[in-house]
Amino acid sequence: MSTTLDQLAPRERYSPYRFFSAAEWAEFRADTPLTLTEDEVKRLGSLYDPIDLREVERIYLSLSRLLSAHVESSQLLFRQRQAFFGAPEAYKTPFIIGIAGSVAVGKSTTARVLKELLARWSSSPKVDLITTDGFLYSNEILRRENLMERKGFPDSYDVGALLRFLSAIKSGQPDVPAPLYSHLTYDVMPGAYVTVDRPDILIFEGINVLQPRELPRDGTFVPFVSDFFDFSIYIDADEDLIHDWYIARFMRLRETAFRDEKSFFHRYASLSDETALTIAENLWANINLKNLRENILPTRPRADLILRKGESHRVAEVALRKL
Repeated sequence: MSTTLDQLAPRERYSPYRFFSAAEWAEFRADTPLTLTEDEVKRLGSLYDPIDLREVERIYLSLSRLLSAHVESSQLLFRQRQAFFGAPEAYKTPFIIGIAGSVAVGKSTTARVLKELLARWSSSPKVDLITTDGFLYSNEILRRENLMERKGFPDSYDVGALLRFLSAIKSGQPDVPAPLYSHLTYDVMPGAYVTVDRPDILIFEGINVLQPRELPRDGTFVPFVSDFFDFSIYIDADEDLIHDWYIARFMRLRETAFRDEKSFFHRYASLSDETALTIAENLWANINLKNLRENILPTRPRADLILRKGESHRVAEVALRKL
């Protein structure tokens, strides 16, 4: 597999994207201030997806500047539409950023870093972060429908609930509930919700948020989750790298979270390294790699911006959709 984003379009002159090296992209920071400290950045990362202040300076400050321009333009267009309709501004419409990509590629860290950077703009916007994990069907339903081996695939999500949530957010409704998910029990938390109350910006992160649905042949309107996004980001990397990150994370979790008796994966903590490695490889090959190839990777060209990672989770290339 090619290590460059040019694989998206062999002839770049026909590509909808502009391609930049990390060094070129870093130049677009301009005068965007660095508002995070080294300690804060370390807390936003994880053992399985490290990030440092240098990476924030190289990649995320330029991205923050770009998103600022998009948010301002979106707000201006909203006000102009209200004037066009002759209607008062009864509500503000949040700017929604979708973040997609494979398991273990680093979506959560990107989402957390962006949330902190955007919230520290001079305008002090209210920024919320929601993941799609809470919109998975419960394990009880997945078992009943024989879908546990497809957890994370598009058919394992309550798409109706996803669309109702995003529609309510985009309509400016107050106190919209989003279900919570426990990575310890590997299940939706019954009756547990977080409330999203009319943010200026909502970051919506999940592996399949750019996934389209089958279109009816009669032209009936079928909404996609991504229809509600104002800007979308795909976190990309070679399969071999994602595989290595997934396996390393699984083996590390055996020494940490899996040791908790309440953990869904507690049974893996006491296995030998060899047996655990075999299980991790099987989970990767039969579930996560399959999902990546069938559902996640095909959505990459639908993103507005692609961050392609290289070794050590550092972004090596950036592709930005042309206007």
